[in-house]
Amino acid sequence: MPNRLADEQSPYLLQHKDNPVDWYPWGDEAFEKARAEDKPIFLSIGYSTCHWCHVMEEESFEDEQVAEMMNETFVSIKVDREERPDVDTIYMNVCQMMRGQGGWPLTVLLTPDRKPFYAATYLPKEARFQQMGMVDLIPRIRKMWENERDRLLEDADEVTDLLRRSVDEGGGAEAPDAQVLTEAYRQLSRQFDETHGGFGSAPKFPSPHTLLFLLRHWRRTGETRALEVVTETLDQMRLGGIYDQVGFGFHRYSTDARWRLPHFEKMLYDQAMHVLAYTEAYQATGASRYEQTAREVLTYVRRDLQAPEGGFYSAEDADSPDESGEMEEGAFYVWSTDDVRRLLGEEEAELVLDLYNMTDEGNYQEESTGRRTGKNVLHLERSLDEEARKRDVAVEELRSTLEAARETLLDAREERPRPGLDDKVLTDWNGLMIAALATAARTFGDDAYEAAAADAADFLLDTMMEEGRLLHRYRDGEAAIPAHLDDYAFLVWGLIELYQTTFEPRWLEVALDLMDQCLERFWDDEEGGFFLTAADGEELIVRPKELSDGALPSGNSVQLANLLRLARLTGRTELEERAAALSRWSGRQVRSRPPSFTALLAGLQFALGPTQEVVIAGPPEAEDTSALVDAVRSVYTPFAVVLQRPPGAAQVTELAPFTEAQTPVDGGAAAYVCHDFRCEAPTTDPAQLREQLR
Repeated sequence: MPNRLADEQSPYLLQHKDNPVDWYPWGDEAFEKARAEDKPIFLSIGYSTCHWCHVMEEESFEDEQVAEMMNETFVSIKVDREERPDVDTIYMNVCQMMRGQGGWPLTVLLTPDRKPFYAATYLPKEARFQQMGMVDLIPRIRKMWENERDRLLEDADEVTDLLRRSVDEGGGAEAPDAQVLTEAYRQLSRQFDETHGGFGSAPKFPSPHTLLFLLRHWRRTGETRALEVVTETLDQMRLGGIYDQVGFGFHRYSTDARWRLPHFEKMLYDQAMHVLAYTEAYQATGASRYEQTAREVLTYVRRDLQAPEGGFYSAEDADSPDESGEMEEGAFYVWSTDDVRRLLGEEEAELVLDLYNMTDEGNYQEESTGRRTGKNVLHLERSLDEEARKRDVAVEELRSTLEAARETLLDAREERPRPGLDDKVLTDWNGLMIAALATAARTFGDDAYEAAAADAADFLLDTMMEEGRLLHRYRDGEAAIPAHLDDYAFLVWGLIELYQTTFEPRWLEVALDLMDQCLERFWDDEEGGFFLTAADGEELIVRPKELSDGALPSGNSVQLANLLRLARLTGRTELEERAAALSRWSGRQVRSRPPSFTALLAGLQFALGPTQEVVIAGPPEAEDTSALVDAVRSVYTPFAVVLQRPPGAAQVTELAPFTEAQTPVDGGAAAYVCHDFRCEAPTTDPAQLREQLR
């Protein structure tokens, strides 16, 4: 019989609906049962595309013995971290405090009033090596709950107190300055892998927001090494197995230092952040390979992750059935040499096998066992330009041959059982994808990207609002869960980019409205900065307030840039004052470890300048207006905001009153450029405008 999770919408929770464990979703019913039956809570947090979550389910949660022990000892609660990032953040911090590290699946034991006294990540069924097993842990906890409860409760109180103090101690009175920007760059430069790109060693995680920070550092300072770090990292990732060479898009991370062997799940947020990084690299360098990569990633997203309603699904799993029907990580993506020889002509097959480093014994090995599978992850050693020179063939000929082979392999791969799709639509991740699409649209002049961004924004604003308030998750016709900080922050980011692309005032108007809502419900009046949860939201053991950037920029990091850009777009100086307060709150943490806050530091780069405000006055459809817009977009201007002021446009002047006096000159479109609180004379010449922006 299905358990209580059968009534949930989360794909992750639904994966566990047939477990013999008597799972509850997070909520009052579970907590009341724990109090009534005097039992501790077994809290398990994960997400649908998490490989080790699947392993723990198969080993333990589907096992009758373990389930019986859990049901006797605990009230068991399942949480989808992507639906409840607030709950996940609190208890992941607990795990990191107790264990020095975290990850998923996350296992936390709680008192009935939700205070934690034990935390771990993956636990096997039976103990192995230095790892406790579920069948050992459960009776030990039961015995301690019966005989040593005071000790457990003291531990729970102590951990909860530490959590609360960590939130209270997060602030600082002095904002970070330009010296912190320089120190962040120096530390990142030292951590850079000179051979393979990226930072550190295996496992190696992409960090697109760090690359965006470095691009801006290069733009501000002229430090050429910062640009070299970015381009080398982007090039090596695109060549590696972390990039899906057949179907496009980026896998989650690389298990090795050379970007060759990925952890295969694909997340929407990764695709969005990679598109932003490759698009800005194209703006900075003009190198067509970065445009190609950004476009390929968007091809994957629109093909495999776009929902019919206009939003975007969350992720694709790492695991799928292999030839025998057994679930195996990467089965959908890996190839044997026989596969390739069967599908392609002899000469074409040998080229693909050689170019993509495929061997008969396989270059892929299972992470858990280390054994080679006879399968290969496709990856390149060098660019196609270099390969063409090495083989003495025209690069276009080589590119054409490989593209035909890729399409054949992709068609064949589509016949395989697909990885599981997490088909929930999340407001925050969709906000990132809107930002990526809109940025790519104006950079590459692609109307299809602009339309996709607008469709997604319309979907969120039509579907994910309830009585004027934003919601977090949509699935199967149901929008639910009150929005968190990241939902507001990332959607505002997307709407700002959408306005910068379309110059439709409604996007700017909604961005301002959402920012005002966020300030009202999430702002910390005492310390500055934003809480993760709303003031009138669910009461948790602590109200989390996050600053450091992880796989994604933090909501506070994004809001710093949002506040500054909206202030410059509208002239609302109170928004800049909030940004200054947020920056002061961040000071102590940022100075302690600058590379952990690169997204926030990108906002600080904007605050410290030089920044530019550009108003283009003229009819939107006029050729001279378009010429000025094109001139702005031809220059890499990460510290500029752009408004378009059509004649008689009341909506624009209401949103940005300072544009009232900025009108066409002598009947022709004109650009007004201001640098760091001083303004240039208006120009009607695109070449002069480009010079002003440089």
